[in-house]
Amino acid sequence: MNILCLDLEGVLIPEIWQAVAERPGLGELNKTTRDIPDYGELMRYRMDVLARADLRFSTIRTVIDGLEPLPGARAFLDWARQDRQVIIVSDTFYEFANPLMAKLGHPTLFCHHLEVRDDRIAGYRLRQPDPKRSVVKALKSLNFPVMAAGDSYNDIPMLEEADLGVLFSAPERVRREHPQFAAAENYGELQALLDESPQ
Repeated sequence: MNILCLDLEGVLIPEIWQAVAERPGLGELNKTTRDIPDYGELMRYRMDVLARADLRFSTIRTVIDGLEPLPGARAFLDWARQDRQVIIVSDTFYEFANPLMAKLGHPTLFCHHLEVRDDRIAGYRLRQPDPKRSVVKALKSLNFPVMAAGDSYNDIPMLEEADLGVLFSAPERVRREHPQFAAAENYGELQALLDESPQ
């Protein structure tokens, strides 16, 4: 039995921060790890934007509650779980992602925690340093073959560590800078790559 590690945002659901950025005056939140690869730097930037806008956590949750998985995501997950274990490995937060997990059939999710005080995001706690690479290394230490797919710079460590790494619907810049990985533009192409893997 092998394990498939999947990024969440941009692979199975829309980018949460970009959805929040659609609110008036919050366009600065459109930046993701595709734009700022360093996650700590990106989160400091986001926290500054939230503080200046005095945006409440409940307002963000209202936006998230209105999101739906990407078209075909639930069917892809159902297909993937027939022959392998699937773990979502994300740099999002449980407080953001939990409402969407039910819509995806409650897959296993490894991510981080937000610190919320007085209905405002006051900080965050990473699960561990270099979390995506660490998850794959831990699974491989248990003798599981691991396949992984993600769309952005912060997924590269996970793809590097996996037995098969796939860039899924990734920007041209990311694909060009990392030609060592297979690339899939849609779930059908990703399914084909996973089926072809000898793992």
